[in-house]
Amino acid sequence: MCGIVGIISTRPVSARLLEGLKRLEYRGYDSAGIAVFNGQGIKRCRAAGKIVNLQSALQESPIEGTCGIAHTRWATHGRPTRTNAHPHQTSQVAIVHNGIIENHKALREELIDQGHVFATQTDSEVIAHLIQHHLDKGLGETDAFQASIDKLEGAYAVAALIGTHSQTLYAARHGSPLVIGFGTDEMFVGSDAFALAPFTQKVLYLEEGDSAIVNIDNVTIKDKAGAPVTRDILTAKISAVMAEKGNYRHFMEKEIHEQPESLARTVAAYIDPDTHLPLLDDAGPLLQNADRLVAIACGTAFYAASVAKYWFEQYADIHVETDIASEFRYRHPALAKNGTALFISQSGETADTLAALRYCKRAGLGTIGIVNAPESSIARETNTNLHTLAGPEIGVASTKAFTAQLAVLALGAIGSAHLRKTISDDEAKAHIEALEHLPTLCKAALETEQQCASIAPTLAQASQTLFLGRGAYFPLALEGALKLKEVTYLHAEGYAAGELKHGPIALIEEGTPVVIIAPNDALIEKTISNVEEIAARGAHVIAITDKACASHFEGQARHTICLPDLPGLTGPIISAIPLQFLAYYTALKRGTNMDQPRNLAKSVTVE
Repeated sequence: MCGIVGIISTRPVSARLLEGLKRLEYRGYDSAGIAVFNGQGIKRCRAAGKIVNLQSALQESPIEGTCGIAHTRWATHGRPTRTNAHPHQTSQVAIVHNGIIENHKALREELIDQGHVFATQTDSEVIAHLIQHHLDKGLGETDAFQASIDKLEGAYAVAALIGTHSQTLYAARHGSPLVIGFGTDEMFVGSDAFALAPFTQKVLYLEEGDSAIVNIDNVTIKDKAGAPVTRDILTAKISAVMAEKGNYRHFMEKEIHEQPESLARTVAAYIDPDTHLPLLDDAGPLLQNADRLVAIACGTAFYAASVAKYWFEQYADIHVETDIASEFRYRHPALAKNGTALFISQSGETADTLAALRYCKRAGLGTIGIVNAPESSIARETNTNLHTLAGPEIGVASTKAFTAQLAVLALGAIGSAHLRKTISDDEAKAHIEALEHLPTLCKAALETEQQCASIAPTLAQASQTLFLGRGAYFPLALEGALKLKEVTYLHAEGYAAGELKHGPIALIEEGTPVVIIAPNDALIEKTISNVEEIAARGAHVIAITDKACASHFEGQARHTICLPDLPGLTGPIISAIPLQFLAYYTALKRGTNMDQPRNLAKSVTVE
């Protein structure tokens, strides 16, 4: 979502604040700004739109200093204008804020009664005025900051400049992540370690409720009770080079092509080299002994969970409930006394998923995180983790993180089945062998790229596209529709193919594109019958299948995207790749920004 960068140094910081913001573009934003101490007080520069607009504004009216904060905003309260852009400022304070202040209206009214004049429509501006209010009442900078933070309700990560000639940054987090970076004669604050990767890999993560005073050579931290604490300093395993597009036009294109490597890394991490059986470590007992699993996620991660439901129930013989995190947390769910909960999130900071995790912990469930960020809040708060090793994913629409999630969930399903003795050693090893072929299968699937590119003009001209699948391919149809919607802004819907006659078939008219995901499985004959039904009504059928079934679609499908034969649990993972290509090339045809789609953010850290 929104992004924060702060730097205290012995040398000018404006150019590097911009560099940090550029690395946060993947999170999604609609305005940007910086503020610095320049020897004469706090000076700021803001712009609506992309960071290039802020860069142009700074070239016209440079501001420079050795201590500053910067922000990319994704509008929640107030339109995405220059006026509403961060940093927000009073005479002695500048702040940047990620999250939502739920009691901002009451605070604003109190401050207006005290004579404060607000310039924006945002909830965030109240933070700057609160700090200024406490300064006016005679509190020192540190006490004014803490007193203001104590009055906030909601989710926030805040960085602040206070005073006129200070070399101190003030920071606090509650519900939104914040990281402190350590350099030589300089210190950093960021939304995540990725933003700070060009400057340092030596970081600490503020815990929930922490506040920090960051000086040029040290940081002082207090926990939510106000007690001084020490947090571990870690080495972030993030390379600045990984944020470059290389020879690719877009990050989405690059990340689609990175899937053979990301799948190879992820699968290898969960196979015992001696026994050639799944290696689940601390997650093993939680999966083995659970009476029931609940898998909780949002968006694409929820569709990964929905695919995995089929695998865990079929192979491990364990009941699985899948829940959208934003629904789960408010419906007062009945939970199994001996249950285990899985929390799937690329960023590990998804607000609704994190809240659901805390609900499950209070209920006494065992918790497993499946995240791509090993230092994230979900990774730290779960009992154990099965990390995906996709590497940084910059494109807002998830590609390689999704297939890595599926790979981990497949290994988890087979591993738990083996531990629960619902499959034999030989059966487990056969599944492992199939999953080890994922990189090779993925490379073959990437060869469908040009065929998908040739189909894209058909989708680009359509008013709607339907995606169909059965079994584990039904959630994949939902994911295919989501991908198209996310990056092209075209309407698309995913359905279970068996539901066609219960309503969706009424949508089909001459030329309606229908993408059907139908590799060889036990339901292929029924799926073929569905294809015949929609083809007879004039649908433009696009079949994603494999060599074993390609002949079944002759005469019915306008296009047959043929994948290699897909053994074991590999089918849904590999079938995702042509869906990604179809979305990418349709977006390319329509000229949309597939890396940063409108209104979307990479990490949704507020409700």
